[in-house]
Amino acid sequence: MNQHATLDAKLPEGKREASRRLFWKQVSRNRFLYMLLVPVAAYLLLFKYAPMAGEIIAFKNYRLADGIWGSPWVGFEQFGKLFSSKDFYVVLRNTLLLNLYHLIFAFPVPILLAILLNEVRIEWYKRTLQNLLYIPHFLSWIVLGSIVIALLSPSTGFVSFLMKGLGLEPIYFMADKFWWPVTFIASGIWKEAGFGTILYLAAMASIDPTLFEAAKMDGANKLRQIWHVTLPGIRSTIAILLILQVGRMMDVGFEQVYALRNPAVTSVAEVISTYVYTRGIVNLQYSYTTALGLFQSLIALILIVSVNRIIKALGERGLW
Repeated sequence: MNQHATLDAKLPEGKREASRRLFWKQVSRNRFLYMLLVPVAAYLLLFKYAPMAGEIIAFKNYRLADGIWGSPWVGFEQFGKLFSSKDFYVVLRNTLLLNLYHLIFAFPVPILLAILLNEVRIEWYKRTLQNLLYIPHFLSWIVLGSIVIALLSPSTGFVSFLMKGLGLEPIYFMADKFWWPVTFIASGIWKEAGFGTILYLAAMASIDPTLFEAAKMDGANKLRQIWHVTLPGIRSTIAILLILQVGRMMDVGFEQVYALRNPAVTSVAEVISTYVYTRGIVNLQYSYTTALGLFQSLIALILIVSVNRIIKALGERGLW
């Protein structure tokens, strides 16, 4: 609509009026399609934009009895407490490290799986594999976390049983500060990698089949076809999902960490989301954790804008 308004301003008055009439005619013609946007817009307004007014708590010493407007204004005092806290830097480090591990080890897995699935030519076998890969996505982290903990139990777990069979000492994966992040990333791949192939498979389906035929005629084997045709064909999808992933670098998520963590690994498992829950909800430090959330959102915004510009500078289409 902004582009339409810019072009409309450059037209003579008569053509401008005709352009406006045409625009509103198109809106009227597609009014039922626009009506479908109303629930989505209402959801965004009520649950995404309206709560942003509560960010003012970060600049107050909020107390439930006084309410938001009655609580005393303290300016940047909460941010001072935040940046002077040792816990904050531990939590920030854990959040960034887990997201970095996810970016390095988990992000490429759906791409690889999608390429492998795309090469399967037996249709019923391909559908069966896809369904099996999608199933973990629909399980809650409480269920999946319980399964992971049971599998990795040093006394009764299946993995420990295999290790004993090979003459190895069982490892308490869930209480070891080295193995807990490994378990965290591996369980995340297990849950989401299969479902993450959907967008890549859709992008592969839009690649012109004649490109593969031309590559084959030029003597390219299957690996060469994947490298020179398939990967360039899904490059824009990879770029957009990479931007979104980097935008989540400050947010590991709550459910997975909460389901898998325990007191023995707090030093590597406490992240921003669980820290906000512990300090904000349990200990009622609303202003302090709101300041942390505001800082988290600001850094995420900077990251997503920066990566979007880099992706566009490399010749790909960004988010905007």
